[in-house]
Amino acid sequence: MTVIESTVVTKPTYRVVVALQDGFYGARSGSGFSNRDFLIALTRLLPPGCLAVMPVQGPSDTVDPCWADRLLRRLRQAEAQIVPINDSSEDPSHVRRRIVETVAHLATGTERCLLISLSRSLLSLGDHAIDNVDLMLVPRTTAALSCPDDVSEIGRERDCLHTAVKQGGRVAAISVFMRQHLRDDYGLPADGLVDLPNGLLLGEEPPEEEALPLPGPAERGFLFALGRPVPEKGFEDLLAALDVLRSRRVPVPHLVLAATTPDAPNGYQRRLAKVIEDGGADATLITGFDPRIRAWMSSPALLGIIVPSRVEPFGRIPLEAFAAEAGPVIATRVGGLRETIVDGFTGFTAEPHDPALLADAIHRALTISSRDRSRFMETGVALLRGRHDYLRTIRTALTEVAPWALSPTVRSGTR
Repeated sequence: MTVIESTVVTKPTYRVVVALQDGFYGARSGSGFSNRDFLIALTRLLPPGCLAVMPVQGPSDTVDPCWADRLLRRLRQAEAQIVPINDSSEDPSHVRRRIVETVAHLATGTERCLLISLSRSLLSLGDHAIDNVDLMLVPRTTAALSCPDDVSEIGRERDCLHTAVKQGGRVAAISVFMRQHLRDDYGLPADGLVDLPNGLLLGEEPPEEEALPLPGPAERGFLFALGRPVPEKGFEDLLAALDVLRSRRVPVPHLVLAATTPDAPNGYQRRLAKVIEDGGADATLITGFDPRIRAWMSSPALLGIIVPSRVEPFGRIPLEAFAAEAGPVIATRVGGLRETIVDGFTGFTAEPHDPALLADAIHRALTISSRDRSRFMETGVALLRGRHDYLRTIRTALTEVAPWALSPTVRSGTR
């Protein structure tokens, strides 16, 4: 891919600098999709030349040329500056120093500058006060949620967040659940938090890509689950729930399980493959990441989307299902999923870690009437447009944190 030179001839009066890892060169998870949408939203909200982006590429981060080129075109149109940070060192402090030095340089000569960090790996930027630079950290998860046994990492992360707030920075909460978590479990004060509900960019044209064919068995009707290949996504609970349904002699459609990573298959993916093989499940396991997989939500053969997470700071998949007018969605009552999937209104729910209750919810979804299915879709679309228009929620957060950065001519919903 082509790298944009970082030399700047003239500097804007104001600047917004975004540091991120996942989402610029490609996506490793839903966070990558959200980070990309965040950048695109800024190209629509900020005046030309105001935005600077610092993508961090680690040794294991692969490049998706189509993904990166599309994003680069949008950034070029907004006259954004791209300053790549190559993370070839095993010392995280090396990357942090480079980012801090680069931001200080970018802020020189400007009246105001805002640094936004979109990655949990970059929360340590809160340890550094930079002259004339405000800070907003956007943790899409925390160590307490993703690695609850790592007391040292949780403590380090807590210290970074508190230092950032004490220095005047703000921490964005991507869901009501995350606001409560950051307040109660990390002890952050209410005035250090800003609400930035995750969402989708409405009205965006889908990328023009060759359609990815469905697995053959799915063409007759299928259930769909997708996400990172980690235990907290609850995919083993899902496979156990389908076993429960088969033991009850309930007809179960083919399952397409996309537990994907851009890298070589990991131990958890191999474990899922063994569970499927040993149990003789009617399922297709997909391990290689491909953004086109998400287009299967629009397939007429889709009978339900299942989100069996054990931990979920927000949960983007239900919103994608609503946008595709797909469903019904079956999800666990955990984290941010409780804010988008309301049993009997926008989908069906079950407690996490409970395959029997998940089986009940899936059975209800499979026997839903056409009328109720349409009602669920309408309610989901209304929720998406009412609460999770990402352009609007980002604009609202910036109005609170950095109102000076916004272009007065841009309105939510314009392109």
